[in-house]
Amino acid sequence: MPVLPSVAVVILNWNGKAFLEKFLPSVCRSTYGNLQLVLADNASTDDSVAFVEANYPRIRVIRNARNDGFAGGYNDALQHVTADIYVLLNQDVEVEAGWIEPVVALMQEDPRIAACQPKMRAYLQPDEFEYAGAAGGWMDFLGYTFCRGRILYTVEKDYGQYNNANDIFWATGAALFIRSECFHQLGGFDRDFFAHMEEVDLCWRLQRAGYRICYCPDSTVFHVGGGSLPQGNPRKLYLNFRNNLMMLWKNLHSEDRWIVLVQRFFLDILAAVKSLVAGKPKDMAAIYRAYRDYYRWRRKYVKKDNLPEMKLMKMTGVFHGIMIWRYYFLRRKKFSELI
Repeated sequence: MPVLPSVAVVILNWNGKAFLEKFLPSVCRSTYGNLQLVLADNASTDDSVAFVEANYPRIRVIRNARNDGFAGGYNDALQHVTADIYVLLNQDVEVEAGWIEPVVALMQEDPRIAACQPKMRAYLQPDEFEYAGAAGGWMDFLGYTFCRGRILYTVEKDYGQYNNANDIFWATGAALFIRSECFHQLGGFDRDFFAHMEEVDLCWRLQRAGYRICYCPDSTVFHVGGGSLPQGNPRKLYLNFRNNLMMLWKNLHSEDRWIVLVQRFFLDILAAVKSLVAGKPKDMAAIYRAYRDYYRWRRKYVKKDNLPEMKLMKMTGVFHGIMIWRYYFLRRKKFSELI
């Protein structure tokens, strides 16, 4: 009988006792045969760690010295976890008992599959896809991210329309299966991101290194979303804009970089003006701060990898157009209408 790859489900926690009380029971019911469960705590100030230690002795606890966000928190914790496959799971995700087996089986079909995600549906509307990952992440030519089953704030119901396993551009960090060897080979997440877009950046680097990113429809998880920063929060907007620009600068082919970034600059100005007209000056300020800090970062940026440059249009999961144009002006709000 073949030996199952070892899997470590690692939940990054920050003051998440309420989520842990609600969702840890489902994680502990996982049926995979070669499994360890880990709580990586980002210097929480509530009693979530004490709760886990008292009620879940099976779960190993790793205490990070400080809160370095999603990127730094996982980078630090995973230095102390040994497994063939890491599963990075948000604290606000409910899983089904056999959720691990289909994803691992898909990854075992091809060693070039470095990362994979299950189908992600909304915990509060379980017949709908969930914003953070839906049925796998895509990106357009200008770096705007979206998902099969979710474009901007339009989320589709799940009718089985995305029940095919296929390659995608990025896999959601809310339930990310990734080979540990690949994670460490590429240096993990970029700490400069702190939170948001770090998984997109990592998946982009994985593709540049010759690996595949996949979606597995035979596994489903249910995500609350917004557990740390809810939608509409100016801090979330700031991180998404800043990190997206940093990701583009790092990963775009040198021949594409200025073409893309100049167009993004003018579109982002329009987004800032739209926020002001809509009576959301804090959103406009968040976009300004994102650009200010992106330019500060760029002045001191030192290339951290020696991965080959790759034209974005030649990568998997890239839409060869401008998503926001088709969404707002052509009213194409579903993935099937967009692609």
